[in-house]
Amino acid sequence: MKKTAFTALLLFLNFSILSAQTPVSKSVVKIYTVASSYNYDNPWQMGGQSNGTGSGCIIDGERILTNAHVISNNTFIQVKKAGEATKYTAYVESISHESDLAILKVNDPEFFKDSRPIKIGELPEVRNKVAVYGFPTGGDEMSITEGVVSRIEQRNYSHSSANLLTCQIDAAINPGNSGGPVIIKDMIVGVAFQSATRGENLGYMVPAPIINHFLKDIEDGKYDGFPELGIMFQKMENPDIREKFRMKKNQNGVLIVDILFDSPARNILNINDVVISIENSNIENDGSTEFREGERTSLNYIIQKKFINDFITVRVLRDGEIKDLKIKLTVPMNSVRLVPFERYETAPTYFITGGLIFAPLTKNYLLEWGSQWFFSAPTKLLNYYQNGVRTVDRQELILLTKVLADEINLGYHDTDNVIIEKVNGVKISSMKHLVELFEKNTGLYHIIEDDTGKKIIVRKDKVDKYSSRILQTYRIDSDRSADLKLNSGK
Repeated sequence: MKKTAFTALLLFLNFSILSAQTPVSKSVVKIYTVASSYNYDNPWQMGGQSNGTGSGCIIDGERILTNAHVISNNTFIQVKKAGEATKYTAYVESISHESDLAILKVNDPEFFKDSRPIKIGELPEVRNKVAVYGFPTGGDEMSITEGVVSRIEQRNYSHSSANLLTCQIDAAINPGNSGGPVIIKDMIVGVAFQSATRGENLGYMVPAPIINHFLKDIEDGKYDGFPELGIMFQKMENPDIREKFRMKKNQNGVLIVDILFDSPARNILNINDVVISIENSNIENDGSTEFREGERTSLNYIIQKKFINDFITVRVLRDGEIKDLKIKLTVPMNSVRLVPFERYETAPTYFITGGLIFAPLTKNYLLEWGSQWFFSAPTKLLNYYQNGVRTVDRQELILLTKVLADEINLGYHDTDNVIIEKVNGVKISSMKHLVELFEKNTGLYHIIEDDTGKKIIVRKDKVDKYSSRILQTYRIDSDRSADLKLNSGK
């Protein structure tokens, strides 16, 4: 028994010595954050302060690569290297919430002493062995777990909901590991960023191609993001639909069913075009493409390899004829959504008049229903979150979120989470449009109409006279968010 314990101790010591000598170990960083998020239920207030930890790794240019979710909404950041006690103040240089990546900088050159930047590698192969470095909860020292790459595919990132390339690994990833490097042969092949809620030892990393895209994107000092083609398509696995659109037996593709109003493909692609290939990569009837021999993923992968303002070549079958079309990718991904995915470091938009609080529907607002928001938020709002797309007439979905009770809005005090269609007889397209319709109204009444046709009617002179009193009663400093003040002069 004693011999077994002694042998185990020797193995542990040998592993510790090996870890200490590994170049990667000297470049792994623990990150300490203080964050404060916005309150979307009462958008004139900040939420509470929270503390967290994560991991990172020193890369070229005296930069620290980590996850965006580790440092999002931060008010203060400190970092320390593995095996050291001193913490240094850090700041965010660049951030990509879509790909859940961020770059931190430390002004004190002493921090980088005796460290070596780790290079970014390539996309690993399935079954490659990997090591995950980081600082998971449960201890103060660096942890190293090992596993293999088990799957490579497009997947939704939990931080941003963006659908991007990921690698699934079976190495343990726990809270605190986020942002830590995933290593093969002393090179970063990924950044650990999330784990599966079901199953055992199912973790995910942001793979090297996404990391390299982010780093190249920010070379000019600003982040542009991943481009969006702005089309909706359906699969063509049924032989009859392929026959209807005059596809030959050796042709495969997907059918364009809609082109969104601000799509860069508008007036270039047509509805009922069959997309056969993108950048000479064939598109299958199920919407997939081969990104490496024997490995497939969504056709969006091809578009996401490009950068904003790059050109892309799309081959389509139109009325039985092949056409090669060039499109400039000017629109960032997910900008076509009616209800935006979660936002960070962005104050809520709101407008208050006569005690009526208006705001656009966002995922941040839905999160006010708690961790089970997808089950507890109003079904109608969830439907817009899932399926809504922006149009010329509706670029935001505007809600009357609640009413600050006062005698001038008597009878409407229980009104909340109502979708607003019209203000003073005009269909509203955005929050700025809504504000304009209130401020330019010359009639006797303000008339607000919801999506069921119900109306809220308040006298304009009462609103003008008593709105400031309502704000004072509820201790609200401004009747609108900062972004709505830009064009109003207030």
